[in-house]
Amino acid sequence: MSKSKKENQKLSGLFGYGGKWAVVVMLKVIALLPFGCLYFLSDVLYLVIKDLVKYRNEVITDNLIHAFPEKSAGEILQLRNKFYRYFCDVSLESIKLYRLSEKELKKRVKFSGAEELNDLAEKRNGALLLAFHYNNWEWSGALQQELNCKLLMVYNKMRDNEPMDNFLKKARERWGGEAVQMGRAAKVSFRYFEQQQPVLVGLIADQRALASSPMWAVFMNREAAFFSGPVKIARKTNQPIFFQQAKRLGRGMYEYSYSLLVDKPAQTDDREILLRYIEKMEEVIKSNPEYYLWSHKRWKHKRPEGTALIQ
Repeated sequence: MSKSKKENQKLSGLFGYGGKWAVVVMLKVIALLPFGCLYFLSDVLYLVIKDLVKYRNEVITDNLIHAFPEKSAGEILQLRNKFYRYFCDVSLESIKLYRLSEKELKKRVKFSGAEELNDLAEKRNGALLLAFHYNNWEWSGALQQELNCKLLMVYNKMRDNEPMDNFLKKARERWGGEAVQMGRAAKVSFRYFEQQQPVLVGLIADQRALASSPMWAVFMNREAAFFSGPVKIARKTNQPIFFQQAKRLGRGMYEYSYSLLVDKPAQTDDREILLRYIEKMEEVIKSNPEYYLWSHKRWKHKRPEGTALIQ
């Protein structure tokens, strides 16, 4: 590579990194806005992404058509627009988490079912919590304040954007939980388990897995790959698995509830655990579909030939 090309690459990287920091600074300013201003901004953003940008319009529409084949074109359009409106709210609420005060948190967030979760986690040396991209999943990290044990929040690191990754990590750990990269989740979980320190491992487990995953099942009328890690962790430790449901009570108001999904994973088939999780997700999504993350390319991969479908 020539000297000039190397210099151009360094210059591009410098400006690129600077640009990412500039975005984070802007997000920190947005996080300072009161909720009234935040939702005014959301209303403006809604018109921009719906009518001008048409953010992932084809992806969203295609996902909704497959998930709800019984709905008419008009109903799909209406549902897509409802999603756009909520997507703007939840995006700005996630930014607000960086500066959300404890007073605002207590006014806007409720928890139910944490008592059983605490009890079983203490008796069984920990527990596993399966959540998904429905309603405001970012604020659910405040569950740490209701727990008698440590909350590990498993996440995917943004490898090409360190400033943004640091911003999100700090926001997520605001209430005392520990954000752990997905690649380290099993190691950290087993370390707590071996030290007899109860820990709740929280995973947003509906993310798109690689096509090479051995776990494929039908989710919202389409074949989808799932990560096998959560099931492996639960079966090895035999810790109970809980399901998180987020209910929207109003704009910026949520209730997070927790129910036991699998009591003894070591005695439960891998496939049964996954199917129970999918069944609960579908039940919640169908009740208010606009609150699911339809812009995600969840069904991008195709099941490889020879990989069995769990059913």
